[in-house]
Amino acid sequence: MINILITGATGFVGRNVLNSISKKNVNLVIVLREENKNLINQLNCPFSLVYSKDIFAESIEWWRIQLKEVDIVIHLAWFTKHGLYINSSMNLDCLIGSINLAKGAIAAGVKRFVGVGTCFEYDLSHHILAVDTPLKPSCIYADTKAALFFSLSDLLPINNVSFAWCRLFYLFGEGEDPKRLFSYIRTKLKNGEIVDLSEGNQIRDFLDVRKAGKMICDVALGQKTGPINICSGEPKTIKQFAEEIADEYGRRDLLSFGARKNNQVDPPCVIGVK
Repeated sequence: MINILITGATGFVGRNVLNSISKKNVNLVIVLREENKNLINQLNCPFSLVYSKDIFAESIEWWRIQLKEVDIVIHLAWFTKHGLYINSSMNLDCLIGSINLAKGAIAAGVKRFVGVGTCFEYDLSHHILAVDTPLKPSCIYADTKAALFFSLSDLLPINNVSFAWCRLFYLFGEGEDPKRLFSYIRTKLKNGEIVDLSEGNQIRDFLDVRKAGKMICDVALGQKTGPINICSGEPKTIKQFAEEIADEYGRRDLLSFGARKNNQVDPPCVIGVK
């Protein structure tokens, strides 16, 4: 049986990865804060819980001990508080802590390491983003994700650890922050309230987080290495996305496009290539 250690399993993406991976013939080690233990429901596979107040403050030796007999690491944890994470100095703590985790994995003899990045690592002026599109991060969050990608791309393979990097695009779904677009629209529609939106002409690569969880699971249990886009590959305007949600309630009349000004720094088009 494969032994897998997973961080960030109680987060928006992590819960969906955990749901997919727990259906496989694996044994899980889940690292989390003790106050989050009740967020882990009974899984379909053997699992154990390891508690840490702050995984990004743990030492290399601490990780080496936790990773004893672990075959695969799925590292999903990061500071992602909505409205704060983009240019927070916490990203630097996440970067340093993640490198310590990787060093611990090397010391413990882990065979495969899967990390999670973001489409914002890319030069977004290219609009259509393949894994060989040049990188040009423009915020601390994307800077540190790209820095971790480059560091681990060199560090892990020379130490005989297979490395894959999953770049996430525009994920949506149950459990997301209520201030994010999908949740904001649904909450307003449920309450029969007007939904103030921009003109909605921006093109995005939206992907249901449940599908993203399965894709990351498949990457972890597969053989692919290097950067991998976790995306739909399908262009859709924000207006189309909002209308699809509104159709679930039969209330397109509540969508008020143009009520908000467009963000001038918002890229007009972001689409991933699988």
